[in-house]
Amino acid sequence: MWLVTLTVSPAAAAEQFPLFESGQVRPLALSPDGRLLFAVNTPDNRLEIFRTGNNGLTHQGSVPVGLEPVAVAARTNDEVWVVNHLSDSVSIVRVDADGRGGVVGRTLLVGDEPRDIVFAGSGRRRAFITAAHRGQNAPFDPQLTTPGIGRADVWVFDADQLGASLGGAPLTVLTFFADTPRALAVTPDGARVYAAAFHSGNRTTVLNEAAVPNGGEAAGGVPGPNTNAAGVPMPEVSVLVKHNGQDWVDVLNRPWTSKVKFTLPDKDVFAIDATANPPRAATGPGSVYTGVGTILFNMAVNPVSGKVYVTNTEARNDLRFEGPGVFAGKSLRGHLHESRITVLGASGATPRHLNKHIDYGICCAPTPNPESERSLAQPLGLAVTSDGATLYVAAFGSSKLGVFSTAALEADTFVPSTANHIELTGGGPTGVVLDEARRRLYVLTRFDNGISVVNTSTRQEIGHVRLFNPEPTSVVEGRPFLYDARTSSSHGDSSCGSCHIFGDFDSLSWDLGNPDGAVKANPSPVVPILPEFGDDPTFGQNTAFHPMKGPLTTQSLRGMANHGPMHWRGDRNGGFTSVSAQPDTGSYDEAAAFKQFNPAFQDLLGRSSQLTPQELQKFTDFALQIMYPPNPIRRLDNSLTASQQAGKDFFHGTMTFFHGPCGSCHVLNENANPGEGIRKGFFGTDGRSSFDVTTQFPKVPHLRNAYQKVGMFGAPFASGKAPEDPFLGDQVRGFGFNSDGSIPTLLHFIHGFDFDPILNPVGIPLTPEGAQRKLDMEQYMLVFESNFAPIVGQQVTLTASNSAVAAPRIDLLVARANVGECDVVAKGRLGATDVGFLYVGNGRFTADRSGLPPISTANLRGATLASNGQLTFTCVPPGSGTRIGIDRDADGILDGDE
Repeated sequence: MWLVTLTVSPAAAAEQFPLFESGQVRPLALSPDGRLLFAVNTPDNRLEIFRTGNNGLTHQGSVPVGLEPVAVAARTNDEVWVVNHLSDSVSIVRVDADGRGGVVGRTLLVGDEPRDIVFAGSGRRRAFITAAHRGQNAPFDPQLTTPGIGRADVWVFDADQLGASLGGAPLTVLTFFADTPRALAVTPDGARVYAAAFHSGNRTTVLNEAAVPNGGEAAGGVPGPNTNAAGVPMPEVSVLVKHNGQDWVDVLNRPWTSKVKFTLPDKDVFAIDATANPPRAATGPGSVYTGVGTILFNMAVNPVSGKVYVTNTEARNDLRFEGPGVFAGKSLRGHLHESRITVLGASGATPRHLNKHIDYGICCAPTPNPESERSLAQPLGLAVTSDGATLYVAAFGSSKLGVFSTAALEADTFVPSTANHIELTGGGPTGVVLDEARRRLYVLTRFDNGISVVNTSTRQEIGHVRLFNPEPTSVVEGRPFLYDARTSSSHGDSSCGSCHIFGDFDSLSWDLGNPDGAVKANPSPVVPILPEFGDDPTFGQNTAFHPMKGPLTTQSLRGMANHGPMHWRGDRNGGFTSVSAQPDTGSYDEAAAFKQFNPAFQDLLGRSSQLTPQELQKFTDFALQIMYPPNPIRRLDNSLTASQQAGKDFFHGTMTFFHGPCGSCHVLNENANPGEGIRKGFFGTDGRSSFDVTTQFPKVPHLRNAYQKVGMFGAPFASGKAPEDPFLGDQVRGFGFNSDGSIPTLLHFIHGFDFDPILNPVGIPLTPEGAQRKLDMEQYMLVFESNFAPIVGQQVTLTASNSAVAAPRIDLLVARANVGECDVVAKGRLGATDVGFLYVGNGRFTADRSGLPPISTANLRGATLASNGQLTFTCVPPGSGTRIGIDRDADGILDGDE
């Protein structure tokens, strides 16, 4: 065994580090000649270059790219393309002849949160890139409020003719009828590309409580039981339904088809004709696959048979309840998701459960145990041998590689066994590439930000390289608790990350109540929004937490810091143990609130015990650092359109029928000031509870991620003065807004103000101007303020050939830095010298070499052009500029001096 370690310094660990937890898609690539291995260093915003050899990997150099790189593809031996998830860009890197470094020669601008890249078409000159159907760099209106719009884009560029525009001129942008896409795969001849949806769904949706008869199962309403074990009636809630091919049915198989106003075609994987001019969606058999899985992670094509293998998990959210009590054997405990590989071929999609050995009727043995060790959790990257006989899959949640005979996988005759697993020391494998000439596999391990080298003959790890990692120790030590299924669940196949996909959500609703639970009092302070009602801001509504809460959508783990209690109702609450007082006690104590999730390890994941206090503290410290990305709809200069501004004024102004503004509950107070007694830094909530028009008393939710929930249209109930929706046909999502996901659009939610007996007691119709204001308010909520300004992550590469088009973008980046929205760094080469600069204000940059005087923006541009250099300017999160721009390891010695 051999080990090369590029470690992080204590100074770097102590420096501010914004954690976005972007999921890697294609983190490794070999050069066509096999001599170089390229790896994305996601936390360090770099491309790492290694020399391959029979004795292992030799680190050659690092190339700064965009923020949060998640995928890499080598077009030639000296041209490598890197997909930057947070920067909404693709860095085209020119690799030096000796492989010891390189420089970004061009930056392409694409849609929001790009994830994957492949080369296909004649001569492999066409680049295909997945991105969400939105983003400030997209040349189209995303039509966020229009039903029936596909929201999965594939951008296609001609690598030899990128165009002279700022972000490059795509040959086409293909849009497919699915939600945000993720993975790509290409056939060996380059003629066909496959694109997969990410949160594909499983043909489940939820019926709003208003469309469900009251009175429980006996009255045709919510399936029983309808009381907890103590006999306390549950609140009236919504009902989850799933399409069975003919009808929408609930857990009792009762049909609700007439109540669902749309269809979910569940289109998962799409084929693209890569040789057409321009490339287009393929037609005929094998052009669209359905029923592939709920969350689709990655794909690979068998080079011999042409079959496609798709790693995925299948959610069981159509079932109910957690906990070991009277519902034991029928609940979701220990069986939330199934990890699968789905085979796509002429007969359609054929899922294969990787853990068919598990006896889900037995729970919950301590880990490790023989059953859990045979499991593979959350399969991500995969590779197929050139003879098409063997498939390797990176089991992210198991810290292993699985090895499958493709014939046995397709026939479902494989037997899960540890003999077909390869243990990896680094943990959290995300991507794998095959080096058949050397009988090697290279695997990126995200837990330690490293690369494992595996001997395919002996099926053993023979080496491990750790990349430089600027993440603080709290992040590195805490990350496994989110994803590691081997320690999280008795069966070894589930973790918190099974639903909280890469620290975010899964676009599903779950009924995770517990009939054996007790009713708890709500300790949260209540927003006193209507003082004329005296001492009862709850209007007599029961604020208690009933254990049978009904369906609720998975919430993101992003942005929990500074926002008080957790879950939609705030029932993960630090106030259970201490009295609430801002800024950091009781209900306002996020650390104490997060620790209230510990019972879920037993009640939901089926672990034999909860985490220890020390383990839980590490998990808490990690989770509370995960951040939201910048809003991808709001203008890059942070200004609002006329409609958005009118909506903001209405939102934070006074509405006569409401006796107070929306902002009195949905508090927006962006600028944190720890020195004040009451905290700032709120983005739609300050952590308190408030009256709502539902049957339960909720925590006021934040509004930072409303744009992620677009795509469900069609409500089975009247909303205010608006009538019941007609049948609206195919939609891409089964869950929308509100706590249960049953409200299709923000406008439906806003319509609720029209008919509510408290908010509008006399039913005064809104004027036409008021109706327009509701439309404006919808537009504003889609661009609601967030922790980072829209400019964060954006970049441009300056060269002698594009100075005219690059100049305005550089000016924009500097202007936003001048108002404190970001730090601007410039990385690249002047002549033959690698350089870095940090903008320090007053139109000046400082270099990464001590003793050099500051240089003006104009002179820096001039020096780039005069030296025939390449300099990429990037807006990075405030406080990160020194580390990213001029002092990588934050040791006080500038990069150019080391």
